[in-house]
Amino acid sequence: MTLKYLIAGATGGLGRHVLEYFVANKPLHEFAAASSRESNRKQFEDQGIAFRQVNYDDPATLETAFQDVENVLFVSTNTFDNEKRRKQHQNFVDAAKRSGVKHVWYTSLAFGGFKSDSKAAVQAAHLETEEMLRKSGVTYTSIREGVYTEAFPVFLNWYPDSTTVPLPTDGPMAFTLRSELGEATARLMIAGGHENEIVLLTSGDTIRPSEIVDVINRTTGRQVKFERVSSEEYVQNYGENDKGKKSKVFFQKTSTWYEGIEKGELATTHPLMRELLGREPTKPRDAIQGLLLQNPNYTWHQNYAK
Repeated sequence: MTLKYLIAGATGGLGRHVLEYFVANKPLHEFAAASSRESNRKQFEDQGIAFRQVNYDDPATLETAFQDVENVLFVSTNTFDNEKRRKQHQNFVDAAKRSGVKHVWYTSLAFGGFKSDSKAAVQAAHLETEEMLRKSGVTYTSIREGVYTEAFPVFLNWYPDSTTVPLPTDGPMAFTLRSELGEATARLMIAGGHENEIVLLTSGDTIRPSEIVDVINRTTGRQVKFERVSSEEYVQNYGENDKGKKSKVFFQKTSTWYEGIEKGELATTHPLMRELLGREPTKPRDAIQGLLLQNPNYTWHQNYAK
């Protein structure tokens, strides 16, 4: 029996929101959830949701999961090890081709907008994966997802007890709520089209790091200061004194993010997300204020990628 949609990464942050939209809006027989752990099967099947194991490190599970699948959501892995990510993504693309998947929907990242020349380390594996998809002959859509508003503490290296935010850029960023990206991604898959294209999903507004600090202060009563520093100072200071104990290598990699941001690589916005949602995406300033009103000590898991 043909399965219309397979949602990989269904237990992750973005995939969970994609799946939520399918559960609320599509018949259960049209889609299935997938994750790397077989132990997740019960939680989905108890809800009447079919489950398939998709382990990016195990091509056999991929080929089995992709049998008779028309559309698969290919959620990028979250490792900072680009070589490992490259191998995992190649396994996914190869298995999709061998299994005859009709359309791969890949969750890329919005660094560089529609351009493919970003030097941000975090974008490198996405650009390589887009090239894999192009060369594979599989029909695909690369969805360059806006950077998550919810992750603003990572982009500022901010913790609730931080008193200063020293960064090498104050460039604009089109922060976009992950929950809304999940909904928009699901709507995009259901609508179809965009074969062998790159699309961009972002909010309609940008926000600068100094403006985020202003939101933090106005919303929580803090007196955090924003400071411009050089890339070298950023790496040196945080590499030796990070509150989250992240390594110097982490800050060397993230310094390339700021080089891109300074060049405007996160400044591009696009109306497609608004068109898919049928409403304006939440503005970054409003979303950050909302997160801080719910929890003045809001933070984000910053140590998964040391």
